[in-house]
Amino acid sequence: MKKQWNIWSCVIVLGVASVGSMIQAKTVFEEVSAEMKMELSSGTASWADFDNDGWVDLNAGGVLWKNDQGKGFTKVAEKEPGVFGDFDNDGFPDLFAYGNQRLYRNKAGQEFVEVALPEFDKVPSLGACWGDMNNDGFLDLYVGGYEDWGNQVTFPDRVFLNENGKSFAIAWSDARYRARGVMACDFDRDNDLDIYVSNYRLQPNVLWVNDGSGNLQDVTKAFNALATSEGFDGGHAIGSAWGDFDNDGQIDIFAGNFAHRDGRGDQPKSRFLRNLGPEKKFVFEDRGTCGVFYQESYASPAAGDYDNDGDLDLFFTAVYASASFGVANYPVLFRNDGDWTFTDVSEAAGVAKLGATYQAAWADFDNDGQLDLIGSGKLFRNKGNKNQWIKIRLEGDGKKINRDAIGAQVRITLKDRTLSRQVEAGTGQGNQNSPILHVGLGSHAGTVTLEIAWPDGKKQNVKKVKTNELVKVRYSP
Repeated sequence: MKKQWNIWSCVIVLGVASVGSMIQAKTVFEEVSAEMKMELSSGTASWADFDNDGWVDLNAGGVLWKNDQGKGFTKVAEKEPGVFGDFDNDGFPDLFAYGNQRLYRNKAGQEFVEVALPEFDKVPSLGACWGDMNNDGFLDLYVGGYEDWGNQVTFPDRVFLNENGKSFAIAWSDARYRARGVMACDFDRDNDLDIYVSNYRLQPNVLWVNDGSGNLQDVTKAFNALATSEGFDGGHAIGSAWGDFDNDGQIDIFAGNFAHRDGRGDQPKSRFLRNLGPEKKFVFEDRGTCGVFYQESYASPAAGDYDNDGDLDLFFTAVYASASFGVANYPVLFRNDGDWTFTDVSEAAGVAKLGATYQAAWADFDNDGQLDLIGSGKLFRNKGNKNQWIKIRLEGDGKKINRDAIGAQVRITLKDRTLSRQVEAGTGQGNQNSPILHVGLGSHAGTVTLEIAWPDGKKQNVKKVKTNELVKVRYSP
């Protein structure tokens, strides 16, 4: 039983005993779906604590699973795949099903009830993300529009603005491309959420910069965010992921490209885009593949520091069991070795040769400080190592800042690096990592300072925070 206590000003600390600072060389996952009493589909996965009991729950392929204190999961409902966000700021995350654009209100963690929305055309969609696009304290949605391939019809991406927790209004749309993955981040740190969209059919990915009111401008070329290679207009993308992959305090992009071999030569490979920060006006530098080797059917990536060394690693799915010319494809776990070098550790980590899937999302479901993984219809428990870590749960006031604090960023500055994490609600294609920020600290000993950037621009420092603990910070105006 983990010890708990309250220290209130702006912080609640839920503590566990320190595990020391010695680094264990290898971290291995074990598949625990059966042990957790789960029969999982390989449909997209979203993590959120929908009953606010301190244990993160799961929507996998539209089935809602309640976490029974890390010892098992109970199936509680069947809805639809979607992303969680507290639409009405009542403290309980609601579910938006992007496929049919349906909203399910979470009634005090007891049930999800569909909310009647205004009449609008329901378009095919494979992904959406929550974020307060106009900084009014309520979560809005960016919903990607996909295609009717047979009739060569492209459906629009749209921004759904939240009307005070009661309904949505469509405020913006763009119908040029076929969206698959959508994700939000204030990459240029100007206090409003921007959007990166992964587009299919060799169409260009799009970086949308927000003017603060939910109006979006395409700045892809100006910011070097196309994520393609010479001779191609776009990257045939399915999903991407935000993350500070080089620990310089700026949030970068991993753009995952589904890359057929065709008559023009190999299509663009997946690549990392490094955020060059304020000195270069937040333009991205294309770093290339960085060790993410070619597979034809790469799909949905998810970034997380599985070995708690401070570097964001990458789990990347594949959606063909057998690709062109009979070549087998598998999801891959890439370990970030620093200096933009990524190594395939799937075999050593116990996640080799998984089945074809779009499913990839990280969460510490058993609250032991080690990031666990869901992918290919399997739940993997992280057996861990002795590296230090910290977990941070940010909470808005439900007035100036949305209750889930989506869009907030935390930075921890160590001697040789600055670790950055953001609260997000949507990654890859249709997946969602846990909203609890997880930061590995390697062998760092002693306390850390949390540098919090809230979505309204307010900065807050929380000093002398112990490692190997969960810290809860509430926004106070």
